[in-house]
Amino acid sequence: MDRWHYLLALLACLASTAPLEFLGAGVYRRPRLLLGALWPAAALFIVWDLVAIAAGVWGFDDRYILGVFLPGAMPLEEFLFFLVVPICALLTFVAVQTLLARWHRLVDNVGNAAGR
Repeated sequence: MDRWHYLLALLACLASTAPLEFLGAGVYRRPRLLLGALWPAAALFIVWDLVAIAAGVWGFDDRYILGVFLPGAMPLEEFLFFLVVPICALLTFVAVQTLLARWHRLVDNVGNAAGR
Protein backbone atom coordinates (compact mmCIF):
# COMPACT_ATOMS: atom_id res chain seq x y z
CA MET A 1 0.00 0.00 0.00
CA ASP A 2 2.94 2.34 0.61
CA ARG A 3 3.65 2.45 -3.13
CA TRP A 4 0.36 4.25 -3.65
CA HIS A 5 0.97 7.11 -1.17
CA TYR A 6 2.00 9.80 -3.65
CA LEU A 7 -0.72 8.90 -6.15
CA LEU A 8 -3.37 8.68 -3.41
CA ALA A 9 -2.36 12.12 -2.12
CA LEU A 10 -2.87 13.54 -5.62
CA LEU A 11 -6.23 11.80 -5.94
CA ALA A 12 -7.28 13.17 -2.54
CA CYS A 13 -6.41 16.69 -3.73
CA LEU A 14 -8.52 16.22 -6.86
CA ALA A 15 -11.41 14.65 -4.95
CA SER A 16 -11.48 17.36 -2.29
CA THR A 17 -11.53 20.19 -4.83
CA ALA A 18 -13.79 18.55 -7.46
CA PRO A 19 -17.01 19.90 -5.91
CA LEU A 20 -15.64 23.42 -6.40
CA GLU A 21 -16.25 22.95 -10.14
CA PHE A 22 -19.93 23.58 -9.46
CA LEU A 23 -19.34 26.83 -7.53
CA GLY A 24 -17.39 28.64 -10.19
CA ALA A 25 -17.53 29.29 -13.89
CA GLY A 26 -16.23 25.81 -14.59
CA VAL A 27 -12.58 24.91 -14.79
CA TYR A 28 -13.03 21.46 -16.30
CA ARG A 29 -15.78 22.72 -18.61
CA ARG A 30 -13.29 25.03 -20.36
CA PRO A 31 -10.45 22.68 -21.34
CA ARG A 32 -8.71 25.14 -23.68
CA LEU A 33 -8.49 27.76 -20.94
CA LEU A 34 -7.41 25.10 -18.43
CA LEU A 35 -4.66 23.89 -20.73
CA GLY A 36 -3.59 27.49 -21.38
CA ALA A 37 -3.32 28.08 -17.65
CA LEU A 38 -1.50 24.83 -16.94
CA TRP A 39 1.13 24.41 -19.59
CA PRO A 40 3.46 27.38 -18.89
CA ALA A 41 3.94 26.60 -15.20
CA ALA A 42 3.94 22.84 -15.73
CA ALA A 43 6.56 23.08 -18.47
CA LEU A 44 8.80 25.32 -16.37
CA PHE A 45 8.60 23.18 -13.25
CA ILE A 46 8.94 19.88 -15.10
CA VAL A 47 12.17 21.12 -16.70
CA TRP A 48 13.35 22.40 -13.31
CA ASP A 49 12.52 19.03 -11.73
CA LEU A 50 14.32 17.10 -14.48
CA VAL A 51 17.44 19.24 -13.99
CA ALA A 52 17.32 18.71 -10.22
CA ILE A 53 16.86 14.94 -10.64
CA ALA A 54 19.75 14.74 -13.12
CA ALA A 55 21.99 16.78 -10.80
CA GLY A 56 21.14 14.56 -7.86
CA VAL A 57 19.64 17.47 -5.94
CA TRP A 58 16.63 15.35 -5.05
CA GLY A 59 15.20 11.94 -5.61
CA PHE A 60 12.19 9.86 -4.69
CA ASP A 61 11.71 7.14 -2.14
CA ASP A 62 10.82 3.99 -4.06
CA ARG A 63 8.58 2.88 -1.19
CA TYR A 64 6.04 5.64 -1.99
CA ILE A 65 5.86 5.60 -5.77
CA LEU A 66 4.55 3.04 -8.24
CA GLY A 67 7.88 2.68 -10.02
CA VAL A 68 6.71 4.03 -13.38
CA PHE A 69 9.35 6.45 -14.63
CA LEU A 70 9.16 8.92 -17.48
CA PRO A 71 12.20 10.03 -19.47
CA GLY A 72 14.71 11.76 -17.22
CA ALA A 73 13.96 9.38 -14.34
CA MET A 74 10.90 11.39 -13.32
CA PRO A 75 8.29 9.27 -11.54
CA LEU A 76 4.83 9.35 -13.06
CA GLU A 77 3.43 10.75 -9.82
CA GLU A 78 5.87 13.68 -9.92
CA PHE A 79 4.73 14.56 -13.44
CA LEU A 80 1.09 14.33 -12.36
CA PHE A 81 1.86 16.61 -9.41
CA PHE A 82 2.58 19.44 -11.84
CA LEU A 83 -0.89 19.00 -13.34
CA VAL A 84 -2.96 18.16 -10.27
CA VAL A 85 -1.79 20.89 -7.91
CA PRO A 86 -2.37 23.76 -10.36
CA ILE A 87 -5.79 22.34 -11.26
CA CYS A 88 -6.73 22.21 -7.59
CA ALA A 89 -5.43 25.73 -7.06
CA LEU A 90 -7.35 27.00 -10.07
CA LEU A 91 -10.56 25.33 -8.89
CA THR A 92 -10.12 26.95 -5.49
CA PHE A 93 -9.35 30.37 -6.95
CA VAL A 94 -12.36 30.34 -9.29
CA ALA A 95 -14.68 29.14 -6.50
CA VAL A 96 -13.48 31.83 -4.09
CA GLN A 97 -13.78 34.46 -6.82
CA THR A 98 -17.35 33.33 -7.52
CA LEU A 99 -18.33 33.30 -3.84
CA LEU A 100 -16.88 36.77 -3.31
CA ALA A 101 -18.78 38.09 -6.33
CA ARG A 102 -22.01 36.57 -4.97
CA TRP A 103 -21.31 38.12 -1.55
CA HIS A 104 -20.72 41.55 -3.07
CA ARG A 105 -23.94 41.31 -5.10
CA LEU A 106 -25.84 40.33 -1.98
CA VAL A 107 -24.39 43.21 0.01
CA ASP A 108 -25.18 45.63 -2.84
CA ASN A 109 -28.74 44.33 -3.08
CA VAL A 110 -29.27 44.66 0.67
CA GLY A 111 -27.84 48.19 0.55
CA ASN A 112 -30.08 49.13 -2.38
CA ALA A 113 -33.14 47.66 -0.67
CA ALA A 114 -32.35 49.70 2.45
CA GLY A 115 -32.43 52.87 0.37
CA ARG A 116 -28.75 53.64 0.16
